[in-house]
Amino acid sequence: MTDTLNKIALVTGGSRGLGKNTALQLVKRGFDVVITYQSKKEDAENVVSEINALGQKAFAVQLDIASTAGFEAFKNQVATILKNNFEGRKLDALVNNAGIGINTPFEQTTEEMLDAMTNIHFKGPYFLTQKLLSLLNDGSSIVNTSSGLARFSFVGYSAYGAMKAAVDSLTRYQALELGTRKIRVNSIAPGAIETDFGGGIVRDNNDMNTMISSQTALGRVGLPDDIGTAVAFLCSDDSKWINAQRIEVSGGFMI
Repeated sequence: MTDTLNKIALVTGGSRGLGKNTALQLVKRGFDVVITYQSKKEDAENVVSEINALGQKAFAVQLDIASTAGFEAFKNQVATILKNNFEGRKLDALVNNAGIGINTPFEQTTEEMLDAMTNIHFKGPYFLTQKLLSLLNDGSSIVNTSSGLARFSFVGYSAYGAMKAAVDSLTRYQALELGTRKIRVNSIAPGAIETDFGGGIVRDNNDMNTMISSQTALGRVGLPDDIGTAVAFLCSDDSKWINAQRIEVSGGFMI
C-alpha cells in the first residue's frame, strides 16, 4: 500500500501484551501505528522496529495515562508526528488499551488503590479521548478496553472490575455524543489472557489456567492474538455498523 492509502491508529500501552498484538494486527489490516509506553521504552522501540520491518510506519511516544497533566504535550507530539510523517492527516482509530491490574480484597482496598484504578482505567481514557478529538477523522473508530470482570466477579477485583464497568457505560455515551461526527465507539472485554498482565497469573499459574479453561466453552484460556484480531476488526471498515457495543472476547467463559 502507499502511504496515502494507509489508515493511522493510535494504541495506548502498545509496548507489550494485548497492546502490542493489537498494533501488529492493525498493521496486517493496512494501518500505520503510533503506540504509547509508560516506562518500557526499549520494548516500545522493538515493536516499532518489528512494524517497520513489515514495511509500514510506526512511532512510539511516552505517555503516563494516569496523569492528565501530560495530555496536552502528548497531543502536540502526536500532531507533530502526523504533520511530519503523514502529510498532516488525522487518526482513523484510537485504542484505549493501557492499564494495570490489581487484585486486593474489597475490605483491604485503599483509597490510593481506588484512585489509581480510576485514573488509569477511567479518568485517563476519558480525558485523553477528549483531548485527541481534534486529531481524529470524522468516521473514525474508538475502541475502549473493558474486561470480562465487568460482567462476572472474582474476589479481589472490585476496584478493577468497577472501573471497567464504568468504561462500558462511558462507551455508550461517547457513541451517542460523537455520532454526529460518525465516530463509532465500542468496548472490547477480554476474558483471561496469557500475558504478563497481573504478574502473569493466567499464563504462569497452572491451577488458575486449568480452572479458567474448565469454565470456558471453547476449553482454553485466551491468547493475545484472540484479542488483537478483534480490536483490529473494530477499527476497520468491516465493522462499520457496529457501534455502542460491549463485545466480550472470552471464548464463552462462565456462560
